[in-house]
Amino acid sequence: MESKAKRTLVKSAPEIWGLADDLARMEAWMAGLVGSTHPVDVEVTDREPERILAWRTCGVPFGRIALEFAEKGFGTAVSVTAQHATSTGAEAILEQVLDELAAPERRPFAHA
Repeated sequence: MESKAKRTLVKSAPEIWGLADDLARMEAWMAGLVGSTHPVDVEVTDREPERILAWRTCGVPFGRIALEFAEKGFGTAVSVTAQHATSTGAEAILEQVLDELAAPERRPFAHA
């Protein structure tokens, strides 16, 4: 099955890329997609910095997630496509991925 979600985020492509291109984050997102309570080993299948990032599971159950980034006005359009064996909750997982990418970065105040 295939599921998709799309949103324009008020962040630059480099900011979003910095969050998305993180192996632990990719493993956690994949766990959500395939219904695992533990991170799932993944391998990156496509990486074009600030444009495309795709990864898949390294075994069973099968899952694949692809992110595509495009500049749009004052932000970045992010499309998420997932291929998966089950339809249960996939769209909600993709929305969670977009929520996490859209969340403001929390930075401590700098001391003078």
